[in-house]
Amino acid sequence: MRMISDPPHVAGARAFITGLASEGRHHFTSQEAQSALGVSPAAAKLALNRLSKQGLVASPARGFYVIVPPEYRRLGCLPADQFIPALMERLGQRYYAGLLSAAQYHGAAHHRPQAFQVALPRSRRPIGCGTVRVQFFARARIADVPMQSRNTPRGTIVVSTVEATAVDLVGYAHRVGGLDQVATLLAELAEQVDPALLATAAATAPVSWAQRLGYVLEVIGAADRIGPLKAYVAKTARDLTPLLPGAPRAAAHRAPDWKLLVNATVEAET
Repeated sequence: MRMISDPPHVAGARAFITGLASEGRHHFTSQEAQSALGVSPAAAKLALNRLSKQGLVASPARGFYVIVPPEYRRLGCLPADQFIPALMERLGQRYYAGLLSAAQYHGAAHHRPQAFQVALPRSRRPIGCGTVRVQFFARARIADVPMQSRNTPRGTIVVSTVEATAVDLVGYAHRVGGLDQVATLLAELAEQVDPALLATAAATAPVSWAQRLGYVLEVIGAADRIGPLKAYVAKTARDLTPLLPGAPRAAAHRAPDWKLLVNATVEAET
């Protein structure tokens, strides 16, 4: 509803975002707004700031805006999965939703992430937009990571497959709450894991991740998923690697099938 006190450029900005939303678009750039309004960059910024204060738009990244529909006004932003694809396209960045966020897409509900987790070729600073938080992590060989598309209310988002998610959870255990949390998540996901695809996903990461992953899957009772992964480790692994990097090794024992030095206990929550 138009505010009487709105200057003409603010009223024009309202009309602009209303038109976009009617076309099913919920994101735009500051340059698009400026062009549509026919005003200077400063005037466009003032208009968008006014709409932002009214909770109608939000800016997760510089020069990039989202339209906030009424159902998300309490968040002060769109949910991350509804704007990350458009933002990554604007930035020209290959990406995928990973770790705890991917685990949620695959049905793991044990732990709700406080931030949406996104893999990039190189990490970048986290995003804060209203109460929405996005964390980024750098994933080497990101183009080789198995991915799939998932639907969102605003389109689709790219997510690591369940097998690639399992690999990443072990590789970035410090980002998801530690090995016990990894074991808990893997226990929820294991039934979906295809053993052959797991070995393929493991080949996109350091072999030490595969060594740790195989051991954790054995611990949680998912030994029926590890055959091709074990063959991959036997062929590829050259060095004995610790289960928990940086932890003491004095009381560790060996898991020879995985060429692993077990220097930590792993227990999934029930």
